[in-house]
Amino acid sequence: MSLLQDTRVNPAESAPANWPAHPLIYEINTWVWLRRLSSKYQQNITLANVPAAELLELAAWGFDAVWLMGVWHRGRATRMSALNYLHEYRQALPDVTDADVPGSAYAIRDYQVEHELGGRDGLASFRNELRRMGIKLILDFVPNHVATDHRWTFEHPEYFARGSLLDFEERPSDYFVADTADSGGAVIARGRDPYFPAWIDTAQLDAFQPGLRQAAVDTLIDIGIQCDGVRCDMAMLMMNAVFADTWNRDADALPPRDYWLEVIPAVREAHPQMLFMAEVYWDLEHELLRQGFDYTYDKRLYDRLANGEIGEIKSHLKADLDFLRSNIRFIENHDERRAMEVFGEDRQRPAAALICTLPGAALLHQGQLSGRRIKLPVQINRGAEEDSHPLLARFYRRLLNEVRSELYRAGSWQLRAAQAIHSGDHTQENLIAYSWQQRETTRLIIVNLSSEWSRARLDLSDWTWLAQRRWRLYDALSESFARQDGDAMLQDGLLLEVPPGSAQILRFDQDAAAKP
Repeated sequence: MSLLQDTRVNPAESAPANWPAHPLIYEINTWVWLRRLSSKYQQNITLANVPAAELLELAAWGFDAVWLMGVWHRGRATRMSALNYLHEYRQALPDVTDADVPGSAYAIRDYQVEHELGGRDGLASFRNELRRMGIKLILDFVPNHVATDHRWTFEHPEYFARGSLLDFEERPSDYFVADTADSGGAVIARGRDPYFPAWIDTAQLDAFQPGLRQAAVDTLIDIGIQCDGVRCDMAMLMMNAVFADTWNRDADALPPRDYWLEVIPAVREAHPQMLFMAEVYWDLEHELLRQGFDYTYDKRLYDRLANGEIGEIKSHLKADLDFLRSNIRFIENHDERRAMEVFGEDRQRPAAALICTLPGAALLHQGQLSGRRIKLPVQINRGAEEDSHPLLARFYRRLLNEVRSELYRAGSWQLRAAQAIHSGDHTQENLIAYSWQQRETTRLIIVNLSSEWSRARLDLSDWTWLAQRRWRLYDALSESFARQDGDAMLQDGLLLEVPPGSAQILRFDQDAAAKP
């Protein structure tokens, strides 16, 4: 009996038609990046004048999209709040000064591109350059909150979760009084999620308020003029059930439709090809996909990779395949610790190979490719100098060059089961194996996340095209190869011996003429 998993899948149709089925997305901390370029080129670099060499470097990696994190205007209140924590930023930037602290990228005063980053015109220029190279642009949208000095706090205090003066007096860390007379002294809740203290630099938006929903649509339509997709921060916080639980709203007060079921279709009337990507936790990925998102964070897979839970990872990959290809996977981003800290250089390689070769989207983070270790707070605009890791960068070059293949966009994916070679050897349990196939173009990916050599036999009896030929199995990551007889592989399976903490991406090339 075959031990193959019945998990074949054809390319996804969930993403907008002008997006590839398997996008590689690169997150850039915009302010930090531009300051680094300004130092490198000894001139003020903004989005309007990024040197051509830097743009070509982005293209050379093969990214399908760049996510510019932190382009929106933060404002005085955001900055003044952040300056209270200057001592904490010294862990990431020992010589930090007030000038390095514009405030949190997620306490937005206005959805206008920061003047110092090049403004709206500079962003348009940068986008045009990306477009010439076939790269799309993603920007942030923060649905749950805005900065405490956002104009809505005095123009539309009804858009916010509100409190009483008594609430403010008893819990000033949870509420503030809008400091403009036009607001009538409105007491506004500070933004939060249900499991952490309030974010003191933010004002909590009311997900149930009809006017706020329309304002969100208008904001997103304007954002959509400037980019190709949005990454929506903590998207699940605006769901009816989550918002009601967080803010103790009566079930009778729930709107008839969820926030995203109103917002996304309205935005797509103006921008049909706009991609929506959700940061989401608490096992709410399925629901947000149902509500219109194209991709949701695969935080569960990240946690299992970080914890080395190989059995759980295999179970994870047996999920519904439409769901798998609607995930965006990562081993670091601006919220998580650096991959070099969590995985180290050696464990990082198989983890990266896994996330980049599964169905769905892959997210890579500025500094990840060169092995940076310091996680930067989103309140600062400069990073410390760090040593690079050329061998890791070379690995990523090989990996990203490989996953440019059309096979990963148009091929069929199949999870495969590794069998023990002999009784008493259970190391096959360490191996995660799957294949991509498009006619006779094939990749077989084997990932060993464990710390031991692992052996297995892979049943390839369904690959009848192997017959009567010799094959050259080329590993795109090690750039080495081995020769195998097709009939032997069909009859006996493919025998594997995989080093600890490694990955192989095997390409099957015909090595000789068919047997007579």
